[in-house]
Amino acid sequence: MGESEVYDLIIVGGGPAGLSSAIYAGRSELKTLVIEKGSYGGRIKETENIMNYPGNPDLSGQELINKFKKHAELFSSIKWLRTTVNDISKEDGKIKMDTKRRGSFTGKSAILSVGTEPRVLEIPGEKEFTGRGVAYCGTCDAKNFENEHVYVLGSGDQAIEEAQYISKFASKVTIIVLHEEGELDCNKMAAEEAYNNDKINFIWNSTIAEIKGDNHVKSVVIKNVKTGELTEYPTPGVFFFVGVDPLTDFVDDFVECDKRGFIKVNKKQKTSVEGVYAVGDCTDSYLRQVVTSAGDGAVAAVASERYIENKDRLNSLLEDKDEKIAFIFYSPYDDQAIDKVNELEENYNDEMKVVLQDISRKKVLYNRLDLESNFALAFYEDGEFNDIIDLSVEKNWQECINS
Repeated sequence: MGESEVYDLIIVGGGPAGLSSAIYAGRSELKTLVIEKGSYGGRIKETENIMNYPGNPDLSGQELINKFKKHAELFSSIKWLRTTVNDISKEDGKIKMDTKRRGSFTGKSAILSVGTEPRVLEIPGEKEFTGRGVAYCGTCDAKNFENEHVYVLGSGDQAIEEAQYISKFASKVTIIVLHEEGELDCNKMAAEEAYNNDKINFIWNSTIAEIKGDNHVKSVVIKNVKTGELTEYPTPGVFFFVGVDPLTDFVDDFVECDKRGFIKVNKKQKTSVEGVYAVGDCTDSYLRQVVTSAGDGAVAAVASERYIENKDRLNSLLEDKDEKIAFIFYSPYDDQAIDKVNELEENYNDEMKVVLQDISRKKVLYNRLDLESNFALAFYEDGEFNDIIDLSVEKNWQECINS
């Protein structure tokens, strides 16, 4: 199974970020493979109404992601594959994806859009009753609790907004909040709407100690974190909205992640591995929304396109085994370096091929050589690295000009 051909780009994950990457890759006519293990859209499909995606104020998550997918399918350079990526590695400068039952696939670059899953707190009864009264998605499960009194754990935007949705079906929704009375972690508008909802009330300074039942949830035991008092309340349903964990287990020994498992990226969505980018909720992002995920995807796709272009050009230059090459690395924001570039180019032009490397755009070789200086000179002969000189050191600059 698998394929011998090499893709320009492999995108792992078909959520908003991954599909946005696919759209930009398609526009650039990159030969792209999108791998999705389940249904396209990720967790956004669980949202009934998306009120903050520009230009689409009243779409459901499913409707919006359908638009993303339809847009991406316009491009013939994109191939779609349903399978799970088990492992990712780098071999001979290319990215290799090992999948479940579909073999391996190779790309010049890759974008990881692997998303998150609801955080599990390991509260007694939580796992036992998942799907039997314990739920993590209001849109998916609220209708199962029509005219019932249910409980919600959490105080962030997701918890409060989901509680509002659940209240459309439940007779009453009690939100359990770890903080002092009146202190929620959500935006002010959502908080005010919840306070003004007659079907929603709060239990403050509290958490869930245990969930009880037989074949289904029958009650929840709530602990006051200040007094330690335990109180049991009858209920058929408990919803958890206490954050998410990134689905990065299969890449956390390949790319650098933070202590929570979110992938570290720079402003171009680049990971610690050359040619590999990460986007959306699985990254160490300040904000995790559809609009930011879409932006991440656009940035990563453009960055990967330029990476491939620069790498292919570099490989073409180094294929000539009979040529001497001087690579001049400079920053367009360093006025002194720019003033010296032309002089340096003229000095070496008769002896060898001179290639200018604007490090704001062409960083493949710059990163490969582990350079830190914004002004440097690297020599290659017969396709092999020979020497490097830091031109930000005045003595080195003078020696090069006088050589």
